[in-house]
Amino acid sequence: MTRRQFLKNAAATFAAFGLPVPALMLGRDAHAATGENLGPPERFDYAALKGRARALAEAVYLPRSVALPPAVSKLDWDQYQSIRFHQDHALWAKDDTRFLAQFFHLGLFFKTPVRMHELVDGQAREIRYDPAMFDYGESGLQGKSLPADLGFAGFRLNRRSDPKRDFAAFLGASYFRAVGAEGQYGQSARGLAIDTGTSKDEEFPDFIAYWLERPTSGSDTVVVYALLDSPSVAGAYRFAITPGEVLAMDIDCALYPRKPIERIGIAPCTSMYQTGENDRRMDWDWRPEIHDTDGLAMWTGAGEWIWRPLCNPPHLRFNMFQDDGPRGFGLLQRDRNFDHYQDDGVFYDKRPCLWVEPKHGWGKGSVQLVEIPTLDETFDNIVAFWNPQQPVRAGEELLFGYRLYWGARPPATPTLAHCVATRTGLGGRIGFKRSYFSWRFAVDFAGGDLAALAAKNATVEPVLQIGSGGRVETVSARPLHEIDGYRVMFDAVPPDDSTQQIDIRLYLKNADGALSETWLYQWTPPSVAERRLY
Repeated sequence: MTRRQFLKNAAATFAAFGLPVPALMLGRDAHAATGENLGPPERFDYAALKGRARALAEAVYLPRSVALPPAVSKLDWDQYQSIRFHQDHALWAKDDTRFLAQFFHLGLFFKTPVRMHELVDGQAREIRYDPAMFDYGESGLQGKSLPADLGFAGFRLNRRSDPKRDFAAFLGASYFRAVGAEGQYGQSARGLAIDTGTSKDEEFPDFIAYWLERPTSGSDTVVVYALLDSPSVAGAYRFAITPGEVLAMDIDCALYPRKPIERIGIAPCTSMYQTGENDRRMDWDWRPEIHDTDGLAMWTGAGEWIWRPLCNPPHLRFNMFQDDGPRGFGLLQRDRNFDHYQDDGVFYDKRPCLWVEPKHGWGKGSVQLVEIPTLDETFDNIVAFWNPQQPVRAGEELLFGYRLYWGARPPATPTLAHCVATRTGLGGRIGFKRSYFSWRFAVDFAGGDLAALAAKNATVEPVLQIGSGGRVETVSARPLHEIDGYRVMFDAVPPDDSTQQIDIRLYLKNADGALSETWLYQWTPPSVAERRLY
């Protein structure tokens, strides 16, 4: 198919589904004919958006890549970062609202235009690109020479009282990020994950259009709608975003698969873990720890709290935690001590946790965790999401509602003690020659009743289970008064020369019952050649 044929067919497809044809597909004259930055009005609501998504899914998928001007497509990191949006051109800048919306320019990794609309009183109007919206800084771009129909890459949201620091941003594929009171971006969320961690190439659906609803004068919430598309699925999304100490996103989505999907990921969280106190495989950097998050937390339908520390494995690692009606899950940055990171540039100690809370029963399925090897902090290598047990078939409608919470502390936390640190190193008895290989674990728990028990030096029992033929030895649990909690220490010993993954499960109890959440760990013993006994 030639580019001319593609544009012709794509324009016909958009028209058939009631979607205004993007200006890039019509050419400069269509944009110039309006003489303003807003297109003609059209009726819009969430029901209509779901209808559009369904109709889109019933048609053949059409890729939306558009050839950008060479000067834009060749922008490097520094050039792209120098481009700034003029705040006086922000959406709602002249309206009586508490919020502003500003737009991202195309370039660098973001080379596919995304259509933007303003929604007021049920009427949507497309927001057209205008070079005057941007200060091109050191990019080398000349606004007057750029196409008048260039388009946008994404958008960000600001409080009117703080127009420089955004609290949420939607940019690239279906990625979006947000911050709590700390104001520090970290991990991302996505609209949808498809075939993540499978033998297939992962598919990254795109949000191809957004509708930003003008907030009323006293509203603390911004509502955003998005249309998602990919070779496998189309979807409609509604976001109600309320910034605060912990930022909340209330999300509804309707998905319309074009074909069966092997692994679909609902509410995917995407993060980075390079090195930390429990995994120093990539520890050549001067900073002690480098990660956006340090663990996956889960609150099961049965009420159990589970903590799974993250790792940077030598090979891709996939975990599935089966559940029925999960109450919540998320990637958390529990360690918020600056001294543990020593990073005064990107402040890993301030990175937000991201907690997913289903709004209604999700039924049977699993929280799935994918850990991918990474060499440095520039690559996201951690993904967690919900995978429904029911197979995904073409032509059906999948409805999901959930809330995302971004901030230092999720709204749901264990009432029992929780894990605050996991440290590992070579096992064995100090002062004695090692005759075989073992790996030491030191797991710290705090919260719940542990402070009172630690003050009395009460006996607390660790309940340990280890799989794959491994064994544990030198097990202890003793008060750690510095954290008003307890430290469990043990050595894990692999069977013979095996490098098979070993699953370890731990929690604390006393005569009255469980005292802590459940700590899960997956340890892969090194090869015999790497088992240095020193």
